[in-house]
Amino acid sequence: MMGFGGQELVYVSIALFLYFFPSVIAGLRRNKNTLAIFLLNFLLGWTVIGWVIALVWAVKK
Repeated sequence: MMGFGGQELVYVSIALFLYFFPSVIAGLRRNKNTLAIFLLNFLLGWTVIGWVIALVWAVKK
């Protein structure tokens, strides 16, 4: 039986960070729409277009 080891945990952590990168940026920049950006990222981030829109929204003033 194969376990869930340290290497897999690192890969999953990196993937989650990259997936939620727009939300992290919005939070760090204290964007007033951080919750909306997070929801967009969470719900549509799996589509490339949704992720890019969330990223652009996060970096805009």
